[in-house]
Amino acid sequence: MARTQGHSIDEYLETIYFLAFPIGEYRPSTGSTAIAARVAEMLGVSRASAGEMLKRLEAEGLVERGEQREAILTPEGAERAKRVVRKHRIIERFLTDFMGYTAAESHIHADELGDTFTDEMIERINDRLGGPDRCPHGWPVDTEFEQAENAELVALAELAVGRDGHIVRLAEHDGDLLHWFYDEGLVPGSQVAVLSTQPAAGQLTIAVDGSERAISERAADGIYVRAA
Repeated sequence: MARTQGHSIDEYLETIYFLAFPIGEYRPSTGSTAIAARVAEMLGVSRASAGEMLKRLEAEGLVERGEQREAILTPEGAERAKRVVRKHRIIERFLTDFMGYTAAESHIHADELGDTFTDEMIERINDRLGGPDRCPHGWPVDTEFEQAENAELVALAELAVGRDGHIVRLAEHDGDLLHWFYDEGLVPGSQVAVLSTQPAAGQLTIAVDGSERAISERAADGIYVRAA
């Protein structure tokens, strides 16, 4: 698998895929555009490196550029990105269900192992797992279902005061934050309610399965819920 500064083409496609949808682990603060600066930020590389890879992806017919020079997946690029995303989520389930890793650990190791499994291996793993619906963090294995479900979810930070909801997905891009979610019991399936907001302090007061606590807006932006 070809790599640029430690990141493969597939990793770039995966990042662009998440930037393309309104609900995603790399959710932009404004808009949903995969510009070189945003891709670089998410992958931890220089803007110049990201720009060079985007040029390569464009030359290979995997992305095209929009009016604002944002990267847009071509049909071929989108299909490849969806396969990468599905593979990642199946590997995470393999790591938790068979290998005994925690849900928080599985994301990091899945990134490291992604290129070592062939498509045939992934299908065998999927069969052995019984065709899981979701990864450990709540993201659907079926990317078509994921996109359909996006319209039903909001970030916890956007849930109105007094509203209840159930946690469906957790952002994965920040490993420390992901560990914190699990330490605090902020896991898929938990019931959550927004009790109050403190915009000046950048935090909310919430109840998780009846237990009250404060949470930063940044963390609340990475928890996706279905309002009750």
